Amino acid sequence: MATDSTLQAQFEAAQAQAKTATQRPDNDTLLSLYAYFKQATLGDAGDERPGTFDFVGRAKYDAWLKLKGTAPEEAMRGYIFVVAGLDYD
Repeated sequence: MATDSTLQAQFEAAQAQAKTATQRPDNDTLLSLYAYFKQATLGDAGDERPGTFDFVGRAKYDAWLKLKGTAPEEAMRGYIFVVAGLDYD
């Protein structure tokens, strides 16, 4: 199991690596990345769900809400795992 500083470094490296993907990930993958990132950096989603006509905002919020209670370290690991599955040159 990685130490906190090692995990943080891996998380930061995964953030940089995600930007180099050769193909745009599908929407489900993008939502997973968003949710894991938010959970890792901010914790549980807030109480205010975006409005009815903010479809993208609601999808992001709902994906994040599914991770409620997940420890930041677990969310970092989830993010790293998803990034590892992206397409690269």
